[in-house]
Amino acid sequence: MGLMEYVESHSTDPRWNLALEEYLFTSMDQTKDYFMLWQNDNTVVVGKNQNVTEEVNEATARINGVTVVRRMSGGGAVYHDLGNLNFTFITDAGRLSEIDFFRFCRPVAETLRAMGVPAEINGRNDLTVHGKKFSGSAQWIQGGRVLHHGT
Repeated sequence: MGLMEYVESHSTDPRWNLALEEYLFTSMDQTKDYFMLWQNDNTVVVGKNQNVTEEVNEATARINGVTVVRRMSGGGAVYHDLGNLNFTFITDAGRLSEIDFFRFCRPVAETLRAMGVPAEINGRNDLTVHGKKFSGSAQWIQGGRVLHHGT
């Protein structure tokens, strides 16, 4: 990853934010790298291969004004609200023989440690503090590019 263009979404609508991610990934200058920060308000985001009816109590979501959306990447269902910050890296996949989560989790953990938060990378794609997971992440690879996002 080289110098990245920073994109900050001021929307808290998950449909807008996931569409912006997809637009950056598929339609923007493919020679550039992008880093995006964004938040969603009261949202369940399900992975591309998940069964929504198995993951979400749709009646409860509707009653509580929780938006349910599907993302382009795999992984499990997550809940977003204004108490968490989401990040996205978009760059060349390089010669990755398999999905490399550490490549993208490392700068997040290093930034948090520089801010005094004892963040560690645990397992394949989790960020932890004192052994407790606070962020998972997922990836989508297509056309030689990788989109990596997490909470």
